Amino acid sequence: MADYPTPPFDQPKVPMPGQTADMNPRPDHGEKSYKGSGKLTGLKAIITGGDSGIGRAVAIAYAREGADVLISYIDEQTDAEETKRLVEEAGRKAVLVPGDIQNADHCRKIVDTAVDELGGLDILVNNAAHQATFDDITEIPDEEWELTFRVNIHAMFYLTKAAVPHMQKGGSIINTASINSDSPSPHLLAYATTKGAIQNFTAGLAQMLAEKGIRANCVAPGPIWTPLIPSTMPEDSVKNFGKQVPMGRPGQPAELQTAYVMLADPLSSYVSGATIAVTGGKPIL
Repeated sequence: MADYPTPPFDQPKVPMPGQTADMNPRPDHGEKSYKGSGKLTGLKAIITGGDSGIGRAVAIAYAREGADVLISYIDEQTDAEETKRLVEEAGRKAVLVPGDIQNADHCRKIVDTAVDELGGLDILVNNAAHQATFDDITEIPDEEWELTFRVNIHAMFYLTKAAVPHMQKGGSIINTASINSDSPSPHLLAYATTKGAIQNFTAGLAQMLAEKGIRANCVAPGPIWTPLIPSTMPEDSVKNFGKQVPMGRPGQPAELQTAYVMLADPLSSYVSGATIAVTGGKPIL
């Protein structure tokens, strides 16, 4: 078991949405540790927010398991190019698609690009998210509330709606929920509300798609050390980030890789409508 960093952290606040190079300590995405065994050989995947954090870790794992990957991201080109390099280093194809998933047409473009350039679509990982911290509901601008829903839940609908007609029996949709789905932080009111919606969207979707043989599941991370954290939270919260869970530290993106691989694996053919908690010992009941 890796000896991962524990708080306190000496990490200044950085501009949104954050860059991997700005983080201290640097996150572990499984660059050196993840070993594939062919679980996803020949499959084609879309990963939103695939440039950094959890998305980069998933891209690395999928590539090393034999999948080609489309990486959707907003504009963090340096991070996206590094993820692309890591996918190609594993011998798989990587396609980069920058742009804003708030836009339904862009979501359709992502799916069409995957089908055209990867030759099909088997796995959709709806991972990209927006969050911001506020102490009081009166501080949350209407535009901020709407932005959070457009990025976190509307885009998930647009992408899934576009993807399903291209997916065959055995396809897998994996949505990133959160511990906030069940234990909402009052300081992340908009974000936590969308994460609850994601869990319900996934539960209903799993039932809707069962006859097509397409599975839908959630991963619910706890506090994970990604660029989203220092770019969206106050410095005092970042300093002690992850201290609140039983393991006493934030998780690393690498620690979620096996959950996303398991849910994408065709051998998990009876797993649908599930939420896999990766929360450092904090129960989701």
